Amino acid sequence: MKKFFIAAAIVIFVIIGALFLIGRSSQKPETEKQNLTIKGSDTEVQLVSNLVEAFLEKNPKANISVTGGGSGVGIAALINGEIDMANSSREMKQDEKSQAMSRGFDIQEFILARDGLSIIVNPENPVVQLSIEQLGRIYKGEIKNWKEVGGKNVPIVLYGRQNTSGTYTFFRDFIVKTDYSAEMLSMEGNQSIVNSAKEGKNGIGYVGVGYVKNENGEPRQDIKIILISREDGPFISPLDKEAVKNGRYPIVRPIFQYTAQLPKKGSFHEQFLRFEASEEGQVIVEQSGFYSITNEDRQKNQQLLEKIR
Repeated sequence: MKKFFIAAAIVIFVIIGALFLIGRSSQKPETEKQNLTIKGSDTEVQLVSNLVEAFLEKNPKANISVTGGGSGVGIAALINGEIDMANSSREMKQDEKSQAMSRGFDIQEFILARDGLSIIVNPENPVVQLSIEQLGRIYKGEIKNWKEVGGKNVPIVLYGRQNTSGTYTFFRDFIVKTDYSAEMLSMEGNQSIVNSAKEGKNGIGYVGVGYVKNENGEPRQDIKIILISREDGPFISPLDKEAVKNGRYPIVRPIFQYTAQLPKKGSFHEQFLRFEASEEGQVIVEQSGFYSITNEDRQKNQQLLEKIR
């Protein structure tokens, strides 16, 4: 009988130990990090990296990665379930939303910032202003020489983005309104266009407003920012913050982030979106060279955040 009780005690001890180990293995260690993967727009990659850096100072257990590749690349990765959030400098297309829906996703749109898309040339170029109509004709290839718009008698060299870029799509649809000139040179990112405009005296390019300012938020001196007009309206700089935010500057756009579904309540994903929308987050947007969201943008974001329960 004594041996029986000893054997039973050993069995009970083993069972209790096993249950303890199972319970321990099912719990996440306190030091485990939550992953958040963000991919897409080259225009946004530095801006979002700046926001992530500030967020991680307060949330060191979060593990957030940010990569570029273009808005189209980010949206495709989101639809394929490869990432948590897509940065996009253009609005998501209806066919992309339909494709995501067919895969069981409920796409959510967040407005991160405002951008005054900027037209740049070499500082030695005497041209200081262009109309929207002239700009469109230049990128269609109808205006081929700078003398046609008040410049020197030299050919215009076109710098643009690759076709996976949201900026490529936005500029084509909003300004060119047809196919780009076959002579346009496709650049991998905003910085590549800035570098080309610095080095090529006859070139013209388009970049996000965050790329035409130096680290102190002042206009760069190694490129020239062209003033743009709408029809017979005034010529305006993308550095005019109020003109960008109220839409008087002719090439204004929101820049977006998309998620495949609503973030889970209390997740770092939710917390990061709320941080970006906060006053502190929007200060970082401004410090990164872009413009904070409008009241209308803020209301749309709030509607999204209120759905997270």
